[in-house]
Amino acid sequence: MPAHEGANVKDVARIAEVDLEKWAQFLLEHSLAGPSTGARVMIKGEAVAWPLMEVLERRVIEMGATPDVLLIAPNNDRGRVWSSNMGRYATPDQLAAVPAWLIQRYQEMTHYIEILGHADPQAFQGLAPEQAQRMMAADRPFVDIRVSKPWVLTLYPTAAEAAFEGMSLASYTDFIVRASTVDPAPLKFAEEKLEPLFQSGRQVRIVTHHPGAGRELVLRMDITHSIPRLCYGLRNFPDGEIFTSPNANSVEGEIYVDLPVTHGGVDMQGIHLRFEGGRIVEYSAQAGQKQLETIVETDAGARRLGEFALGMNPGFDKVLKNALFVEKVGGTLHIAIGASYEDCYVEDPGSDAGRRRLETLTEEGIVNVSAQHVDIVTDFRPGGAGRQVFIDDTELVVRDGVWVIAP
Repeated sequence: MPAHEGANVKDVARIAEVDLEKWAQFLLEHSLAGPSTGARVMIKGEAVAWPLMEVLERRVIEMGATPDVLLIAPNNDRGRVWSSNMGRYATPDQLAAVPAWLIQRYQEMTHYIEILGHADPQAFQGLAPEQAQRMMAADRPFVDIRVSKPWVLTLYPTAAEAAFEGMSLASYTDFIVRASTVDPAPLKFAEEKLEPLFQSGRQVRIVTHHPGAGRELVLRMDITHSIPRLCYGLRNFPDGEIFTSPNANSVEGEIYVDLPVTHGGVDMQGIHLRFEGGRIVEYSAQAGQKQLETIVETDAGARRLGEFALGMNPGFDKVLKNALFVEKVGGTLHIAIGASYEDCYVEDPGSDAGRRRLETLTEEGIVNVSAQHVDIVTDFRPGGAGRQVFIDDTELVVRDGVWVIAP
């Protein structure tokens, strides 16, 4: 029986009202800088996340803004423009027939809150690669609208996802709520120490160990054109990373990615990628090979790299498979297959000068464009596959769960 059928009180996360209020306060006041009168705030999530959505809705009203609550179906991964039924049964013409009112709804919002957390993650599994690729292509314009405005993602605990992580609902809920109600200010302080190195650096070198092949792999990329971004709860909450987008043309070599992540409800782990001339020319996964294939074969940009980042949150005492959490674990490194972040190349992507600069960098292949952006994570803590990270000649190491410049 799917997780959303026959649910009872034991299947529902129990969260104290004071924690919901604090969580909502961080999302609205810290992440979105306090939407004011005239703002239209989209609050999107499944019905299973309603307790948090309702608090957010009330607080938005109290701030003088207008909430736009978008409840999404349980067979829709993250509320994409179409559900899995459309992916399975619709023709290409049907998938292309996106309602104009839906586009207008996204265009008219000024702020965006997405609450992850599924009643039944399996409801959107099983799409053939070409079906998943068409779904992602249909959703791309909506992604572009969302990321052009103030936005934040958070994760609500559900019974199905607790089971996926191999945890009881009570312990999973406790972990999520504790992480989502902590002041993110200390993260900013740790990340600011690395910002100058990212800002002035030219070449990144990542060394990982492939346990199956018994050899070390080296991946190189250029960040000369790149701007570092610090993450302390402004886009993801909870948070903790410093990231940038490299010159997509420059990526060369190999990397082994050992930590499990879930994508489309499918677990992927033990990923090996080999790049030549900025493109993935060889890929494999010990678990989730078909899902990895679906991702890499989506479009030309899905064979290129869109992000390089370091996880900076020392407070995560468990490594979850959900990408929102695993990529933030202090002492991890993640890269993203697919689209670059525009604000990693120009300060203001929406300005005329910024658009012209981005157009030039995109034409040159430095900025990568794709319907995909999938984070995959390597562990540089003891026992992980990660070995060394350098920016130019400066080595970065993990100390007390945080990346620091080697003494």
